[in-house]
Amino acid sequence: MTVHAQIFGFTDCQETRKAQRFFKERGVTVHFVDMKERPAARGELRRFEEKLGAAALIDRKGPRFKALGLRVAGDSPQRLLEKALTEPRLLRTPLVRCGGRVAIGHAPDAWQTWIDTGKQAAAPRSGGKPS
Repeated sequence: MTVHAQIFGFTDCQETRKAQRFFKERGVTVHFVDMKERPAARGELRRFEEKLGAAALIDRKGPRFKALGLRVAGDSPQRLLEKALTEPRLLRTPLVRCGGRVAIGHAPDAWQTWIDTGKQAAAPRSGGKPS
């Protein structure tokens, strides 16, 4: 089994570039989705929301959050996630998916665990008799 990762982010985001570099240095195939060109679809965001919650996806400290006046709006995380479908800069990035596992932001420990687990699953098992 080869390990593959999908990274949703922005080319001008330092954390996204760190994620890309992390996987590249370890020989992991990466599919990068530039959310400036193609915002994440509802179904893609749902995967992250189901595992980590809507609040974890929203970048409340980001400039776009402040620029839209959301700091005082008091919207629920679910409503903010809906808004992020058309305003992807509201999301914390990178959003990283590897198989059924997901992470938000710079999470090298989690990513390394995914890679190690994938390599263990791919390792050949010895089926010979003991000598």
